Amino acid sequence: MKKKLGLLYGGKSAEHEVSLSTAKAVIQALHFDKYDVFPIFITREGEWRRGVQLTAPVEKVSDLQFGGDSKESKPNDISSFLLDEDEKPFDIIFPLLHGTNGEDGTVQGLLEALNLPYVGNGVLASAVGMDKVVMKQLFEIAGLKQVPYVYFIRKEWKKHQDTLIAKMEETLAWPMFVKPANLGSSVGISKATNREELVQAVELALKYDRKIVVEKGIVAREIEMGVLGNDEPKVSVPGEIKPVTEFYDYDSKYNDNKTALLIPAPVTDQVIKTMSDMAIRAFKILDCSGLVRSDFFVTAEDEVYINEVNTMPGFTPVSMYPILWQNTGLAYSDLIEELITLAIERYEEKQQLQYQ
Repeated sequence: MKKKLGLLYGGKSAEHEVSLSTAKAVIQALHFDKYDVFPIFITREGEWRRGVQLTAPVEKVSDLQFGGDSKESKPNDISSFLLDEDEKPFDIIFPLLHGTNGEDGTVQGLLEALNLPYVGNGVLASAVGMDKVVMKQLFEIAGLKQVPYVYFIRKEWKKHQDTLIAKMEETLAWPMFVKPANLGSSVGISKATNREELVQAVELALKYDRKIVVEKGIVAREIEMGVLGNDEPKVSVPGEIKPVTEFYDYDSKYNDNKTALLIPAPVTDQVIKTMSDMAIRAFKILDCSGLVRSDFFVTAEDEVYINEVNTMPGFTPVSMYPILWQNTGLAYSDLIEELITLAIERYEEKQQLQYQ
């Protein structure tokens, strides 16, 4: 019997367009003989719309039909929207959401409250994986090596800008990288080489989040590994990113098509072992499940620093995470199947818990 699968995409996020690309790719790779597939679109304003059933892949997400028998829901009516008494309930939800209001634990919390199985990380891992500051603090507890950083919130910046700049100059070194704490896809990230650029970078980042993290820039290669699993995760081969820009920004990831990916990355066996160990430790301390992409810096002296993990990495066939697994021996469509299997496995384990 086919499973009823809901593909949740779009979202009230700066990464809305990225989510649309992910949805298109997954729809084209799904095994329609195994699933009754329903698109669930979240607009930029936060409205939920459920489309008519898909029976075959579509070339564009704009081709999905949301008229006729489709359902629309305001945020205060989402539970009845997902749990329609007149229809078979969803067997699995696949959140294809990137960034805030989707990748950060908010939607995961809703799905947990509705007791619906869903693909990917749970509430805790999603929330911590989105907040770079809390993530770094947990990495410190786990003893994971990372570059020095400073963080602050908007009010602190407005009141104590000079003090914070002095602290950054003392604690870090030029250049510095300024990031919104809660966002992905390199949105709002800037490189600063002096005070004037630092102020401009912070003001840009504050447009996207109230919490800012500033990191010491180091000369290093950017290398990533995929992690897949639940309680016994496994890692992919490593992949190196070689952008033509100064750093791997939004355009490098999604627009310029000039970024080179070296897979497997040309690194020593010892570096691979170190990254694998760090990726698994990061996965476990965040209590991750399903999928994670772990990002590292590797210096010319083979020092390894963990940069961050991404709990819903780019997921098109040309994105790093699926390519890493393809080069490890797991094709894109099979990766999707494995993630669905892991989601059901985690859900069934949770159903064994007692609540009275």
